[in-house]
Amino acid sequence: MMRRRTTLLTSCTALALALGATACSGGGPVSAGGGDKALSGQTVTVAGVWSGSEQKNFQKVLDAFSEKTGAKTQFVSTGDNVSTVVGSKIEGGNAPDVVMVPQVGVLQQFAKQGWLKPLSKATEQSVDAGYAPVWKKYGSVDGALYGLYFKAAHKSTVWYSPDALDQAGVKPPTTYDAMLKAGRTVSDSGLAAFSVAGQDGWTLTDWFENIYLSQAGPAKYDALAAHKLKWTDASVVKALGTLGKLFKDKQLLAGGQKGALNTDFPGSVEKVFGPKPEAGMVYEGDFVAGVAKDQFGKAIGQDANFFPFPAVDGGKAPVVSGGDAAVVLKDGKNAKAGMQLLEYLATPEAAAVWAKAGGFLSPNKKLDLASYGDDVTRATAKSLVGAGDSVRFDLSDQAPAAFGGTKGAGEWKLLQDFLRDPSDPKGTAAQLEAAAAKAYKG
Repeated sequence: MMRRRTTLLTSCTALALALGATACSGGGPVSAGGGDKALSGQTVTVAGVWSGSEQKNFQKVLDAFSEKTGAKTQFVSTGDNVSTVVGSKIEGGNAPDVVMVPQVGVLQQFAKQGWLKPLSKATEQSVDAGYAPVWKKYGSVDGALYGLYFKAAHKSTVWYSPDALDQAGVKPPTTYDAMLKAGRTVSDSGLAAFSVAGQDGWTLTDWFENIYLSQAGPAKYDALAAHKLKWTDASVVKALGTLGKLFKDKQLLAGGQKGALNTDFPGSVEKVFGPKPEAGMVYEGDFVAGVAKDQFGKAIGQDANFFPFPAVDGGKAPVVSGGDAAVVLKDGKNAKAGMQLLEYLATPEAAAVWAKAGGFLSPNKKLDLASYGDDVTRATAKSLVGAGDSVRFDLSDQAPAAFGGTKGAGEWKLLQDFLRDPSDPKGTAAQLEAAAAKAYKG
């Protein structure tokens, strides 16, 4: 499972738009009712982190584009280190036409290096009509729109085994302290409370981000993401202390700190939903459901369910998201056809293809919620869209990769060290600031 796979249930205005109607205007062969095969004989190369079922499901979207336009498509899986792979392909004269970028920081890096083409007016009109403004903001650099967020992650979901909570006699909590208290009750009934994927540093950043957004508020979250606020700020130290309440409680962690540090993300899901459960709950994004369903045969909504990441210290429940943005490279051999692919990806019609296949959320509010295959996915999609502009993008994904997205370095490593020994939040904050200062300067 990749690093990015990147809100609470809120009321949401009714979302209704026929899937056949698209917001794309002037898109030629990709507008509704098109299909004149104007791109026959051309091949669009798309690079992205996806592999396995995600790659197969995205290929269904690319196949639908081919059916509409006549273009062939070729997907290249980059693994997690997108910027290095794409950079080397550009240098070698073999640039893909389109890249699915999983981090805001990488999108900004690509734009500042002059690698990207601004998106077409047709795509921009679709984004303006179908997306909350925050998604356009995260796809823009210096006022120009370069990235279209096609796939989103809902990163404020705590997944649980309904059996485990029922046996312990606890209900889904609405505050962080109540969640830890419920966890101790689950632990008393024989299972550890939480399975934590400490072997993957990115999961620990997600824990921190949800706590920090709720406890410190969106203004400080934005300032910290831009490194206008130092990691030594009292709000960071406080959030680390709140996270440390979980990390230092051996009753709450499956296998204790050592067990958590030896558990990767798929393993953390297995400890809750696998054949030999060791814990009642696992925190991560909506993509937990895909692993529980595909690998362990769980019926989502019955054998596996979620509650929104709870509010911390009287703050609002957090709404953290992540996502993959499609960008068009200047050096691609078929950048013009790539631009038409993005015009298609901006339509609810394209999003519906993957929504039906599962393991997908779209930030496009014009996608009919009926396109999703189960009630739990519909609920997560509704909450993501309903959160509108209060959504905040994954903080570590907004940082330079050296700080927020590198295995064994920066925030990932320092939070793993904190999981190992959570006794000094102030010291950890100082180390985070030193690493951030270096990365943001570079």
